[in-house]
Amino acid sequence: MQTTWIVSANAGRARIFSDYDPAEPLEEIDDLVSTAARLRTSEINTDEVGRTAAGSSSHGIGGNEAAGFAHNAKAGAPNKAYQPAQTPQEHEAEQFAKDISKYLMDAHQEGRYQQLVISASPQFLGALRTYLDPHIKPLIKLEVNKDYTHSNAQQLREQIREQLQAQRANKLQ
Repeated sequence: MQTTWIVSANAGRARIFSDYDPAEPLEEIDDLVSTAARLRTSEINTDEVGRTAAGSSSHGIGGNEAAGFAHNAKAGAPNKAYQPAQTPQEHEAEQFAKDISKYLMDAHQEGRYQQLVISASPQFLGALRTYLDPHIKPLIKLEVNKDYTHSNAQQLREQIREQLQAQRANKLQ
């Protein structure tokens, strides 16, 4: 019998279950937690640009001084409207998706599972898809864009069964 792993994830947590025998309860194999989920927002955002980065400041350096003293005003210094291409939270979620993908690849190479079901919050599911190894993608028998990380094993199994039945019904039509 093939072993199916069920990954239930969001940007902060991934629970991995083994479904070897449908008559038996799911076995939780691992509970991965993102390092960002353990940090406070203030700890994640330590590299954010300050409010006076290129604006006026009390010590006479900033973007609003007279000509000749416009420190970095035209040198590309970030201003109050500066927005990075990616927020620290998005970066941490992307890194967590990469970590999960590596975990799944390593486990597959060890022969620990043959099929995969992924259930994740919609935005995080997109990140996981991006970073899954091409050898893993064909093993996916179901993707569910819902966050079931707080569900117990029995609730998760019921949700997955419903989704698989719906998928089969759609294929028959």
